[in-house]
This record gives sequence, C-alpha cells and structure tokens, in this order.
Amino acid sequence: MDNSDMKQIQWFPGHMAKTRRLITSNLSLVDAVVEILDARTPLSSRNPEMDKLTRNKPRMVLLNKCDLADDKTTQLWINYFKNCGCAALSVDCKSGKGLKFILPTIKSTVLKELMDKRAKNGMTGAAIRLMIVGIPNVGKSSLINKLAGSKRAKVEDRPGVTRTKQWVKLDNNTELLDMPGVLWPKFEDQDVAIRLAFTGAISDDILDIETLAMKLLSYLAENYPTSITERYKIELSDEDTGLELLEKVGKKRGMMISGGEINTERAAITVLDEFRSGKLGKITLEAPPQKEQ
Repeated sequence: MDNSDMKQIQWFPGHMAKTRRLITSNLSLVDAVVEILDARTPLSSRNPEMDKLTRNKPRMVLLNKCDLADDKTTQLWINYFKNCGCAALSVDCKSGKGLKFILPTIKSTVLKELMDKRAKNGMTGAAIRLMIVGIPNVGKSSLINKLAGSKRAKVEDRPGVTRTKQWVKLDNNTELLDMPGVLWPKFEDQDVAIRLAFTGAISDDILDIETLAMKLLSYLAENYPTSITERYKIELSDEDTGLELLEKVGKKRGMMISGGEINTERAAITVLDEFRSGKLGKITLEAPPQKEQ
C-alpha cells in the first residue's frame, strides 16, 4: 500500500500499558494462553509482543470472524500456524461456529503433556485455567459469552475501551481469565495499522475516514473486484484511483450534496461499515508469509 498521504498511526492508550503488565503478572495463574486473531488479518491482529509477554506458555490461536474471511486463505493461515508449532482453529464467536472444538483441542493437543501428567497422578478433576488475549474488538467477550452460555463478559464494539481482567468459570473443570485488549506502542509497519483500521480495531476517530475507504476500495478492486462491482453496481477501470472508486460508489448510491458534489464522507462510512459487516463478501486482507527457499 502507498501510505505517503496518510499520517503515521500511533495509538497506545495508557490502559493498554497496564494490560501488558496484567498479562505478565497473571501468567503463573493459568495453564495456557488462547490468542484470538481476526481471520481477515491474522498477522496484523497478532500482537508482535505476545510471544515475549506470554513467555512460551502453551498457546492456541483462534482465527475469529472466519465467516467474514476468505475460506481458502483461512485454511492457509491454519496450516501456517500449525507449521509454526501452534494449534489453530477457525471460529466465529457470534454464530458459535467451531467453538465446540476449542476445549477438546486444548486438552488433546495444547495441554496434552499436562493432562497426561494429571491423569498419571490421579488429578483428572483439576481445573484447566486459560488466559484469553487479543487486540481490541477481536471477539474475546463474544467467545467467553458463547462458551459460558450467558452474558458473562461485557461486549463492547468500540476499540480502546478500558476494561479490567475478569475470571469466568465455565464449569468445574475450566476457568477463563479474560484480559483487556492490547495493541502495541508503535506500528513499525503502517500497512499493519491500516489493515487494523479497515476492520475497526483502531478507532476511526484518529484517522481520515475518506482516505481509509479509498485505500480499502483500491485493495478490493485489485484483489476482490466482484465484491464492489456486485454490491455497488459500478464498473471498474484499471486506471481508477481510490478517490474515483469512492466517487463512483457515492454517485451510484445517490449520496449527493448541494451543487451536484458527491458526499465522499458518507460514501466512505458506507463502504467501511459494509466491509466490516460482511456485506461485501468473504474477504481476507493478507496472506501467510511465504517460506524462504
């Protein structure tokens, strides 16, 4: 992506520094870490500090919002994480898709050594304690509520909302420690920040929403052209700029203001909302890194 026309995105509210301290100080209380990622941006939504923060604690990766992501690319990501030695599942916390496999996989794979040790020592009834981590708006609360079968965790769509840790008991054998969402102090790669902004993980309040929508439309035109031609009934040209695409959407939707000018801000809000809600189809914003030959 060409980011020359966008300001550098740096976003690290004070409560997120507190979250990093909470993660490290509570690791001794849990047996494993469940890391929730956005299936549309698995690498960008994976905090690069998490390996260091969790100190090699047994970990499982959940690719959440898989119903919004490209199925073929999601499978590539699952294979990627498994090749990296990390158990991975695709799930959708809102619909409940894939959630029934989480605990069995943790017991049979992630914590197999611990479970075998407990069985040998006659401790099969001992509770499993899991820490749930992930960036804001990735679906931690929705996951916990589905697993617990009730509204045990506060669901908050707005990124960056301050919350404290909370324990949720699923049954006599499983307890979850929910941690507030944590981003990182500095985005070394602005493409990462922009992908997170596309999905709403970074607050729209700190970005130029029209520029963001232009970049998203340019990406879609190159990688998922039918997502916008079918949704907005517009024709694409290889010469279209992001602004021209946004204007086409606004014009087609009748988003006009006085003097015949197109309301590009309204069009931008529409494009981002419809992408985030899945109305543009199943889209993934990044592919797994290629192994070096």
